[in-house]
Amino acid sequence: MSVSDLMTGLMIIFLFIAIAYMIQVQEKQTVLTDYVETRSKLHDKLQKEFKDRPADWQLVIGKDLSMKFNNPEVLFASGKADLTPKFKDILNEFLPKYIEILIQDTLRYRIKEIRIEGHTDDAPFANSNNDPFIDNARLSQQRSLAVLKYLREMPAIQNYTQEQQKMLEYWFTANGLSYGKSLDSDGEYTFISGKNIDKDLSRRVEFRIVTNGDEILENFVNKNK
Repeated sequence: MSVSDLMTGLMIIFLFIAIAYMIQVQEKQTVLTDYVETRSKLHDKLQKEFKDRPADWQLVIGKDLSMKFNNPEVLFASGKADLTPKFKDILNEFLPKYIEILIQDTLRYRIKEIRIEGHTDDAPFANSNNDPFIDNARLSQQRSLAVLKYLREMPAIQNYTQEQQKMLEYWFTANGLSYGKSLDSDGEYTFISGKNIDKDLSRRVEFRIVTNGDEILENFVNKNK
């Protein structure tokens, strides 16, 4: 084999390697772009719909597609799982708008789950000798279930088609997280910041959207480790 033939062969091999690399880079870019755009579009629509929300809702809309209700005084009585009349009023206004955005949007098939999360502070129950984390996990689970139950009983939900109601059943889950994701005074997770817990901010209810982009991105990362 001549030197020129050898060089030609090597060039062809390098060309195929370069093409394969470019395809892989393009696939990575597509996955990341799709993930970012889906979350960004949903976030922008939620911000627009709830930009004029009442101040006493203390609703924080996160870029992670979470909707945090941070006013513990209007959510539940201390140690109880019954929704207060004020929180019911808030849900009566919030939930129909929230669900209508998601169920009518072209991105609805990108939604994998809507987590109703109950969060507590780290205060133990006065008359309990059990693990305070488990006691609070039970309370936070009861609270998230109370919100889910109230959602399902709302007249607005009954007006949706059977297919849409099945979609809501597929989406919504109730999750009691105790004080595992407690917040500091800056609204950051205490586990990450290392700061002291802010009991008021930690006692909250969150609605958190999980998109299938999250799953795609996770699978993509695992494949490219």
